[in-house]
Amino acid sequence: MNINNEFDTIAAISTPLGTGGVGVIRISGDKSFNIAKKVTNLNDFIAGKICHGWCIDNDKKIDEVIILPFKAPNSYTGEDVIEIQCHGGIHVVKNILDIVIKNGARIAQRGEFTKRAFLNKRIDLSQAEAVDDLIHSKTSDFAVQSAKNLSGVLSQRINKIKKDIFEVTSRIVAGIDFPEDVAEPEYSYLVEHFENSITEIDKILANAKSSNILRQGIKVAIAGRPNVGKSSLFNALLNLNRAIVTEIAGTTRDIISETIDLGIPVTLIDTAGIRDGENINKVEKIGIEYSKQSVQDSDLILFLYDAAAGFLPEDDDIYQIIKNKKHIIIANKIDIAAKFYNKFENCLKISANTKTGLETLKQRIKDTVLDFSIEDMEFITNQRQQNCLIRCKESLINALDGAKNNQLQDMIYIDLKSALLALDEITGEVITDEILDNIFSHFCIGK
Repeated sequence: MNINNEFDTIAAISTPLGTGGVGVIRISGDKSFNIAKKVTNLNDFIAGKICHGWCIDNDKKIDEVIILPFKAPNSYTGEDVIEIQCHGGIHVVKNILDIVIKNGARIAQRGEFTKRAFLNKRIDLSQAEAVDDLIHSKTSDFAVQSAKNLSGVLSQRINKIKKDIFEVTSRIVAGIDFPEDVAEPEYSYLVEHFENSITEIDKILANAKSSNILRQGIKVAIAGRPNVGKSSLFNALLNLNRAIVTEIAGTTRDIISETIDLGIPVTLIDTAGIRDGENINKVEKIGIEYSKQSVQDSDLILFLYDAAAGFLPEDDDIYQIIKNKKHIIIANKIDIAAKFYNKFENCLKISANTKTGLETLKQRIKDTVLDFSIEDMEFITNQRQQNCLIRCKESLINALDGAKNNQLQDMIYIDLKSALLALDEITGEVITDEILDNIFSHFCIGK
């Protein structure tokens, strides 16, 4: 971003474009209130007081609006902010934004409102990232976890570790700079505090895998021979008729995928039935190869066989392909099976047609891939934050080795300084423009 434009008055549409009850145009910067006066028939605004009037352009009424005024520093960005609520609709909100731009604002860049909130110390960097997570959350559970970070839970944990390291660092510096007045801390003291800090970091990093699963989700492929009910199960789990279902073998020729919310984002993949034979045309053969690749790429396989037909040699051929992958064995069509022989100890019996056993299957999917309780998670971390924590831990390990070997404490200090800088990157006390721009470039315009 051009430094000369860093704190211009900016404006953007903050609601999704399309037909709706309300559209919101947000303005932030020193000129916000003056611009609001120019584009409405209102003469004054009192912070915190809702105003009602008309948006105008050259004395022409554009739309009836509600104005929400906020004075710095008590606003989202920490600047003067005006939010114009108008009627929803593509042309209405665009027209009002054009009028705002014509009267002195410029179009906001991606994430610029939240970036200003960070630069004005309304929030720290981990909270800013939580805003983006909250907006783009794929599941309700991830949204709840993102809200925890937005409230500052992760920041508080990081600041506690930072405070402990800083206290030790201060004692080392005092001993180095004023040796006649202050004794250097005992090495046993250093070892104890370094080990405690490493333990606290390990507790946060222990949630890294869980955080990544909540954020990215898992891929679940439904595999089996033709006509065992893969597409029917796919539709039943989605609760809509997404895949074509017929009694003809080989109906599914291509890979179909959709995402469902099971507390984590689950990308469900319906595959072509895997089979061998001479009567397989070229298109179906390609679909079968795609199915085999999907099985290899997935985190979990739902291996389906027909309970009415029994477990056939063809089923066993497919089971040999998937048995070394994480999988759930499912006997489908129990509603029409005259009798059922349970070949596998943990086989799950369902009917995709009547939806019998589907809730049990959903829970089994979660239990199979999750080794943690979502409800017990204190916070989540992203890859950038995890990398910072790993770098901090590495520096602390070096400092710990130095303390155990009675290394000069000014050398230990260098490692502690590196550890603190890594933690400062998480909350944003120390951050490069490149990293900052990369973070906010993932935001939508208007946030």
